Amino acid sequence: MLKFLSIRDFVIVSGLELEFSAGFTALTGETGAGKSILIDALLLALGERGDATMVRNGCERAEITAEFDVRAQPKLQNLLKAAELEGDDGVCLMRRVLDAGGRSRGFINGRSATLQQMREVGEHLLNIHGQHAHQSLLQPDAQRELLDEYAGLHVAAFGVATDYRDWQAKKSRRIALSDNSQAVAAERELLSFQRSELEGLAFNAADWEVLQADYARLAHAASLLETAAFGLEALSEADTACLTQMNALMAKLRDGMVHDASLGEPLRMLESAQAELQEAVYSLRHYQQRLDADPEQLVEKEQKIQYVMDLARKYRVQPEHLNDVLQRVATRLAELGGDTDLAELVQQEQAAQQRYLDSARPLSLARKRAADKLSQEITAAMQTLAMQGGSFAVALLPQACGNANGLETIEFQVSANPGVPARSMARVASGGELSRISLAMQVATSQVASVPTLIFDEVDSGIGGRVAEIVGLLLKQLGREYQVLCVTHLPQVAAMADNQWQVSKAVENGITLSHIEVLSEARRIDEIARMLGGVTITDTTRKHAAEMLGV
Repeated sequence: MLKFLSIRDFVIVSGLELEFSAGFTALTGETGAGKSILIDALLLALGERGDATMVRNGCERAEITAEFDVRAQPKLQNLLKAAELEGDDGVCLMRRVLDAGGRSRGFINGRSATLQQMREVGEHLLNIHGQHAHQSLLQPDAQRELLDEYAGLHVAAFGVATDYRDWQAKKSRRIALSDNSQAVAAERELLSFQRSELEGLAFNAADWEVLQADYARLAHAASLLETAAFGLEALSEADTACLTQMNALMAKLRDGMVHDASLGEPLRMLESAQAELQEAVYSLRHYQQRLDADPEQLVEKEQKIQYVMDLARKYRVQPEHLNDVLQRVATRLAELGGDTDLAELVQQEQAAQQRYLDSARPLSLARKRAADKLSQEITAAMQTLAMQGGSFAVALLPQACGNANGLETIEFQVSANPGVPARSMARVASGGELSRISLAMQVATSQVASVPTLIFDEVDSGIGGRVAEIVGLLLKQLGREYQVLCVTHLPQVAAMADNQWQVSKAVENGITLSHIEVLSEARRIDEIARMLGGVTITDTTRKHAAEMLGV
């Protein structure tokens, strides 16, 4: 809920800091005192567009900061965490700065945020009901979501949307294949041939390196054999071979060590070298034995290399990238349905459509039951809110083929007078009627609504007497479940509030400024008396005010 609001240099507010509590709070004051400034400031803090005219005359910038307690809103906390906008535990701090040049900056928990992000977060923080263009209850999506929330159908609605998207994806594939059947068939035939050709090669970059190495070895087999034979002769087979001469030298060094032990060091070095040379002899003999000079293998390798080079030129890639071409061909074939024919795609589409219908039809039935119940509850509430004879209906308008939201669209319809056909609420409800209908909806859906703070502006427009008292009772009832703020000019409504704030304006040093005062019990009596009696407050009106407040 809303805990704190700071307003600086906004319209006619110089500086204002307000602490909010739970329950029902009434904002009262004379006409033109600036009661709507509080709402405008909150809207700005929650991402509504602003302009330079909102900056108090002569000031550089306006600044609005609103603090909310979100400990009971895990969904919002997860949203903030996902956007890397989380702040202190259980706190959401919304801040907006608007300078005199019209430049605007927004912050969520101290981090820079876009207006869209601020609006998304704001939708979870409070809902404002009244004569405002942003009124969410006039939007078809909001009407559908309210009904589904009221009936507990969000999970079912999500399943329907998933099934619809799957059906449409299969339908698109079928249409694409059907509309371009000849071109698609020709492309599939070519791709199938290319896939077979490349798969038959069974080739990758590592294979290409091995093939080139094998060919190079076979192509130079005679020269390599000659090199191996020369090495063996030089090391061990010739009369003057290295090992023969080294053995003779080592024998002389051993004889010399009888007379001089220092010859042992070169002897040890020669013994080590002899071992290395002997290993070289063994390695050359092994190499000589395994070296294949088969001319048939050479021809085979040469032909394989030529085939690879031809394919590489055909597909305009380097040989080592032929496997990448195969992957692209396979991917494109999968996009075209692979070997799936049109008849199979039609069957897949029909099966997906049936799954959608099987999930959408029960959703429609559940919505119909919930719509009837909600319509009755709101219609009953309208009778007590100066809309006698009026009716409210949640209409389910069938869609020929359905959509992601189900087999119908949801439309809130109102008939303000008996005998008048119900029409879309967005087209026929006046501002005051819309506010009172909104109030009736909030009461009817109070157990399922997720926004913790509700603000009602001009909810009592065009009513008085007994109806005003009923409105006050309904707001007080809502205040037990939510934090409720109401801008009102009716004493019957204000008297029902748990808290009352008075908005006033005064001229200070030639400048008009607005103030908000949290009223004590005595000051509430005076304010209610003013609302009852106008300019002149008598003892009678003050007594009447005290009776209304129950003090």
